[in-house]
Amino acid sequence: MFNLPYSTRELFARVIKCEAGGEGINGMKAVATVIMNRVHIPYGEYQRVNQGNLRNVIYQEGQFDCVRSVLRGVANPQTIWASPPEQIHYEVADWALAGNKLWNVGESLWYMNPFRPTCPPEFPYNGSGEYNSRIIKHCFYDPTELYRET
Repeated sequence: MFNLPYSTRELFARVIKCEAGGEGINGMKAVATVIMNRVHIPYGEYQRVNQGNLRNVIYQEGQFDCVRSVLRGVANPQTIWASPPEQIHYEVADWALAGNKLWNVGESLWYMNPFRPTCPPEFPYNGSGEYNSRIIKHCFYDPTELYRET
């Protein structure tokens, strides 16, 4: 993996577009909220590994499919490098960088698309996250006490 010389704002807008571009404004804000929650959490893996740095959060290995050039051994056609952000993606990035959060996502640290009508009760599956809410296709998860030990 390599870091291209995008500004942090540009990189954030690209991740928002790639991860949630088809999820509407609230879906994009929800994903942006999760990413910023990872920046600001004062304990656990995300604090220890990323040290409050947005670029580190985005590039943390295994976190966002859009930052991987290869998925399951096949070239990934949907990456942050393949499609430049539009004005709305910059607006959502600026909204999140200004400290705003989507209220119903709260302190969630994870989201996932289960590709089915219901959300699993926990994610990641090690029990460190519990279901919070669903916005469009993404399920959102808050940290449990187990996350503190990561």
